[in-house]
Amino acid sequence: MPLQKAYVVPGQPHILLAPGKNRGWASLKSSYEAVGREIERSGAELILLYSTQWFSVIGHLMQVDPKPKWVLVDQNWYEFGEIPYEFRIDPEFGKLYCSLVKEAGMQAAPVNYHGFPMDTGTVVALKLLNPNNAVAASVVSCNIYAERDETRALGRLAREAIDRYGKKTIAVCVTNLSNRYEVAEIDPPHDKISSAKDDEWNRKIVEMLGEGRLEDVSQVAREFAREANADMGFKAIWWLAALMGENNRYEGKVWDYQPVWGTGCAIVELTPAPQKQLEFEKEFDEGPAIAVAEQGTGLETHNVLAAGPDVHRESEMSSQQDESIVTPKAPPPVGPYPHARRVGNLLFLSGIGPRRPGTGEIAGIIRDSAGSVIGHDIEVQTRAAIENVRAILEAAESSLDKVLDVTVYLTDMQRDFAAFNRVYAEYFAKAQPTRTTVGVESLPTPIAVELKVIAAV
Repeated sequence: MPLQKAYVVPGQPHILLAPGKNRGWASLKSSYEAVGREIERSGAELILLYSTQWFSVIGHLMQVDPKPKWVLVDQNWYEFGEIPYEFRIDPEFGKLYCSLVKEAGMQAAPVNYHGFPMDTGTVVALKLLNPNNAVAASVVSCNIYAERDETRALGRLAREAIDRYGKKTIAVCVTNLSNRYEVAEIDPPHDKISSAKDDEWNRKIVEMLGEGRLEDVSQVAREFAREANADMGFKAIWWLAALMGENNRYEGKVWDYQPVWGTGCAIVELTPAPQKQLEFEKEFDEGPAIAVAEQGTGLETHNVLAAGPDVHRESEMSSQQDESIVTPKAPPPVGPYPHARRVGNLLFLSGIGPRRPGTGEIAGIIRDSAGSVIGHDIEVQTRAAIENVRAILEAAESSLDKVLDVTVYLTDMQRDFAAFNRVYAEYFAKAQPTRTTVGVESLPTPIAVELKVIAAV
């Protein structure tokens, strides 16, 4: 059987670059290296990675550069230093996987570009699991807009590619468990999971994986994401479960579970055990999505149906009750969250600022002759932020006139409030939503204003 084992691993740079700062980080590094030695001894010929830190927006990307070589500096923990890397990639597998995804009607593209930046999760995983490049690797991106069915289809097609290729393969899912980072500096020796609730959820997920219940974990991924802010909605588990066959017949082994800067990080091994006796085939079942065609709605169906008989769109009814909203007409989120979530007749928007859709460029930035940022135009930034809000609302079939509540964050309340208020009044004088304005020291990107909105549908 080509598929040998699967692993769930974290991708934080602390584990590779700063293990001496925290016992838990050192423990994860030691466990990682032990798994790497097992992989090298196993006779595996391919390591296939899906990393939640390699974001893609348009379809799915597959790395096919046979020898990507560069130097990575993590954008958040740059003080830990550089990670020079040179990996051994199997381009033929990546091309095969890409072609199968495109044949199924999904967007996909191969990446073969010198200097193309590999993400921290992939680099950390390959450095620790495959330090000598003893096994060729292949890497697929995590599309931030792909929901459950598309991600499952991507996993099934990975399995088809593995079976066709015929090489002994190890599947690796690079993802955190809970993903609530500490937002201020911490004392590394005293790192801990951000909340007791997150820790409780993490331990339950780890326990289930240790029992080999991969499909049960896949079925509760949405609830885990809501309750513990799981990494990218824990969609990596949908990919892995579909690749592995969407069942609970595995032998599980928990190598480690530790906090890293408030997040939950585990290393878990899953070995297929097709003869394993189960008391229940599935303890949890989200249930199959209802095909649109079966409902007679007349809505256009997606070609992803070609990927397998069980791959359907989620029903229109369920999406109206609880649905994530994303749109290319607004700037992509800077973290693992959607632009908005619709619950019943209400829309809850994530914080949105003045970045431009498509490019991510920040509107209203003032630079000196050397190109250095020296200030901002709050009126330009306010208009850009509100237009982004408008785009998200319209994507969800709402509008600025239906806004009910606005929370405003300003980084310079004293200087900017009056000008902000003038522009705000142009847009919301008629709707008159309730509003709270808060002065903050900084925002996640170098912007001066961010809006948090609740609206009616």
